[in-house]
Amino acid sequence: MVTDHLALVDVNNFYVSCERAFDPGLENRPVVVLSNNDGCVVARSPEAKALGLKTGMPWFQIAPQAAQWGLVARSSNYELYGDMSARVMELLGRWGTWQQVYSIDECFIGLTGTPQQALQAGREARAAVARHLGLPVCVGIASTKTLAKFANHVAKNNPHDARIGGVFSMDAALPAFVDRLMERLPATEVWGVGRMSGEKLERLGIRSIAELRSADPAWIRSRFSVVLERTVLELSGVPCIPDVDEQAGPAQVIFSRSFSRPVTTGADMDDVMNLYAQRAAARLAVQGQQARTVLVTAGTSRFSGPGGSVSRSVALPRATADPIAITRAAVGAMRSVLREGVPYTRAGVMLSGLGPAGTGQEMLTGFEDIEGPDGSDGGPDRHLEDVLERVRGRFGGTSIGLGPGGLAEQGTWTMRREFASPQYTTRFSELPVVRA
Repeated sequence: MVTDHLALVDVNNFYVSCERAFDPGLENRPVVVLSNNDGCVVARSPEAKALGLKTGMPWFQIAPQAAQWGLVARSSNYELYGDMSARVMELLGRWGTWQQVYSIDECFIGLTGTPQQALQAGREARAAVARHLGLPVCVGIASTKTLAKFANHVAKNNPHDARIGGVFSMDAALPAFVDRLMERLPATEVWGVGRMSGEKLERLGIRSIAELRSADPAWIRSRFSVVLERTVLELSGVPCIPDVDEQAGPAQVIFSRSFSRPVTTGADMDDVMNLYAQRAAARLAVQGQQARTVLVTAGTSRFSGPGGSVSRSVALPRATADPIAITRAAVGAMRSVLREGVPYTRAGVMLSGLGPAGTGQEMLTGFEDIEGPDGSDGGPDRHLEDVLERVRGRFGGTSIGLGPGGLAEQGTWTMRREFASPQYTTRFSELPVVRA
């Protein structure tokens, strides 16, 4: 897809920014967002970074000093982050001739026009996200994805430079200025250049981004890989990374969690599979895909000794995104391998054999079929499936579900989220209230 420019738009400190958008009292305070079961730090505000807090630090090590530092902790609010991500991507999609969602908090968009027109479009997109969603973003504009990543890095790391203002364009900047930036920054700041590659490059005399850009692509390929060769070409302005319509979709959809307390009974694991299968099916539907195979897994703590993990892969009668068929298959598969009394600490559902929705075919060979827990073949109930989708579309993705998956209060095994903020945008009972 040919465009004059492309931009990488990235939400700054996404999880923390989502929390701050609905709780202004968190502004200018150190904030951390914690992982599953409030285990460790996964996101930090600039103020938390200034305290020396690192991603991956266990919360129990930080908690004793939290009050002294004025540190605020939030449990991961996946419902809020997922919904805000969808809103960001929908809004940014209006500004581009094409859009590729790269992760929950960043996407590439195509821009047309002169370098100055593209720069202005980036500024307007940034202002629109701040105005409509209350989230801060940075925009990097260039002729290739690798250069756009670099431009975004420049924008994000110069927050007080009025000339940049959160939007930096390689195409509009003076070449001498870009050269100085590349000479000053190490090669490891380039997208896709990791620590080990950076160390090897340094041994070969390549330390800065400018030196990597000047390297011979064929020489780089002979000593590293075709991936790094493409990086060098991209740094020189030659697009090598495929556009969105040339890339394959994800190979699988996974929903996996650790439990706040061990699951030891088949009845509780039925509830787990019921919930996890529906969450995985919902993700599948959002991607516009269908699955042919369901894999269920459950595992014990590494301290429980060997032999604690179980798994089973089963084929669906037809490729589908139907949550009813997927849930029946997942529950039935787990029942066939679960061992009563074993303290399982985590479980997951993986959907694979993915393809575009509407292309389902009967499964003929290659996998083992399995009946659902009620003896059915897992065939879809189209009417019920449509009802579920309409309700979720109006009231949110977690507003209704099958069996325990539709309950607002889940089992005692669900993730520990002691510092959870409300689901401001997906649950009517938790909508923010504004008083004037």
